[in-house]
Amino acid sequence: MSAARWRRAMNARGTVAPPPRPAPAVSLRTVPSQPIDNARRWIDALREHIGPHHIVVLAGLLVLPFVASPFFTFQVAAQALVLGLIALSLTFLAGYGGMVSLAQMTVAGIAGYALAVLGTSSSAEISLGWPWWAAVPFALLIATIAATLIGWLSVRTEGIYTIMITLAIGVAFYYLVLQNYSLFNGFQGLRELKPPTVFGITWRDPLPFYFLALAWSLGGYLLVRWIVRTPFGIALQGIRDNPRRMRALGFHVVAHRVAAYALAGAIAAVGGILLAWYNALMSPGSVGTSWLINILVIAVLGGMRHPIGAFLGALAFVLLQTFAIDLIDRERFNLVIGGVFLAIVLFSPDGLLGLWAMLRSRLAPRPGLTSNQRRQP
Repeated sequence: MSAARWRRAMNARGTVAPPPRPAPAVSLRTVPSQPIDNARRWIDALREHIGPHHIVVLAGLLVLPFVASPFFTFQVAAQALVLGLIALSLTFLAGYGGMVSLAQMTVAGIAGYALAVLGTSSSAEISLGWPWWAAVPFALLIATIAATLIGWLSVRTEGIYTIMITLAIGVAFYYLVLQNYSLFNGFQGLRELKPPTVFGITWRDPLPFYFLALAWSLGGYLLVRWIVRTPFGIALQGIRDNPRRMRALGFHVVAHRVAAYALAGAIAAVGGILLAWYNALMSPGSVGTSWLINILVIAVLGGMRHPIGAFLGALAFVLLQTFAIDLIDRERFNLVIGGVFLAIVLFSPDGLLGLWAMLRSRLAPRPGLTSNQRRQP
């Protein structure tokens, strides 16, 4: 009703009242938009945690298989991604939980053997012949449960005792698959473990397998980066630094550590599936004592405190394994790896990333000095 009609109606009744105020105009700017706010929050978070160097590295990884040879793509890059994913599980446990486990390759081997037994392999009398979409989830579940049990057994100890327990579990599993022929086919292992052909793509070809390994490695890296910033990850780092104080604050130390083992086991299990498809077999040599130590070497080479360090260490390890035999005898490879490992531990306890940070700090110009002052001794 307009103001004039309101006055006429009130005059006819003998009453005078102020006209009703018009409803305020609704502005689109004043209406809160939850999706837009969430999008802006996500964009700000991405800008905070993703820098230009991340974009450059990702672009280089995407372009690499198109400019490199199939041999380098499959034998070096893809293998480094797979081993880096397994080492990432150890980096998460040791770097953020303070628990050095030598059983991460064992967990990966359990996933690979479970895939071989549940799926298809050269031993038709052992393998159950499940389709890949059923065998892969069950293999991941079995390996994650095994990692949880390993964590439940080892988290009540610290330091060298944790290392010895996980090493004993790894050695026990090695001898189990070596001596058991009814389930694991003994020394020969289970062969012809090929990834499925999906959407007409053979996923063991160099290019598809590289992108498969890259996708899962990137997913594991982003998962760890996200987990360590959650309340669970912050509490886990507090338990690493001072478990007694965290227990006094009301945190369940054992539960947090077992959960960390389960999460790390899931990451290692994915790496174990990829490793079985990469090698097209699972044998006792895949889970031997040497590989239990190699995963630790890879994690230490890259840097225990950084998730990306696992992949850098794996790349350095695979490059030495692939090309060092051209310069030295094959039996001397462990000597080379041991020498590199010793040099890294002595000169840069934080691995290759720590060495890079040390070089940057020494080469960077000091603030507040002119160029002439920097030239003076």
